[in-house]
Amino acid sequence: MASLNGVAGVSRIVADNKKTALITGITGQDGSYLTELLLEKEYAVHGVVRRTSNLLRSRIEHLRSDEKVYGKSLFLHYGDLSDGTTLRRIFSEVQPTELYHLAGQSHVGLSFEIPESTCEEIGMATLRLLEIVRDQPQSVKFYHASSSEIFGNAAESPQTELTPLRPASPYGCAKAFATQLARVYRESYGLFVANGILYNHESPRRGENFVTRKIARVVARIARGLEEELLLGNLESRRDWGRAQDYVTAMWLMLQQDKPADYVVATGETHSVRDFVEAAFAVVNLPSKKYVKHNPAFDRPTEPARLVGSPEKIRVELGWRPQGSFTDLVREMVEAELATVDAGKDT
Repeated sequence: MASLNGVAGVSRIVADNKKTALITGITGQDGSYLTELLLEKEYAVHGVVRRTSNLLRSRIEHLRSDEKVYGKSLFLHYGDLSDGTTLRRIFSEVQPTELYHLAGQSHVGLSFEIPESTCEEIGMATLRLLEIVRDQPQSVKFYHASSSEIFGNAAESPQTELTPLRPASPYGCAKAFATQLARVYRESYGLFVANGILYNHESPRRGENFVTRKIARVVARIARGLEEELLLGNLESRRDWGRAQDYVTAMWLMLQQDKPADYVVATGETHSVRDFVEAAFAVVNLPSKKYVKHNPAFDRPTEPARLVGSPEKIRVELGWRPQGSFTDLVREMVEAELATVDAGKDT
């Protein structure tokens, strides 16, 4: 079987718990925070993970190593989004009441280099899961992680749930395809499928290939004398940046409603990469101009227009609001990197 924990234990947990969640992308930034949230709400949480020689899954390792949690309320299952047979086996074993589909290639810039695999991982994987959910004997509420990149060169700003899709990258195109598929299955088959159209959301758990994490890490290393410069692409690129911890709460709220809908999850404010850089250096009391240099190699082939979301619908209908500010986010990320350096884990 695909379970890392054993079938008997899983069956008992499914029977004893009112809600059972299955998460794809559980080892990612959002997956790890969502897992913590659902465990706090006494869910049985199951995650799909790829088989790998490295058993250390850093973002959820604190949960996997907790004997009170792992194997009792948290379970991991080997699987791959390209393998429909194994996914169906996992669904049969877990019988989830909620599915959070977060997995897939998530780097916009990288999608220009690997467009085919990006579209496969995002588009076809979502279709595969929709088909599996459609065949389940029990009702499954399906959260699909859409993205602001579906708007790309948006014709209006701020963007809402009704803004026309104009993606400007292979990643945006793949997400647009998956988002529309979710809507088609909701309207055609009556499935409970909600698209969370999330704008950029960051945290100390963000991958190192993302610019926000890169900035926080290098600034911390500069502050400790381990590096001398920060190389970046376009400093004037603007994004609507929020906190990942806040955004996973929005995901959960969408699946607690009686009827499914799509929601923009955003702060409603934009900041430039330069703003992020200056805020990061302010945390360590250093002048950004002394250390920042432009490297055209990091510029993207195309940049989306001003992407900023209107959170009005989710605020009114679900009562969701961000709990932290842009400055809070930057400080949190830089301080986490400083702690890592000071602990000797990033030298």
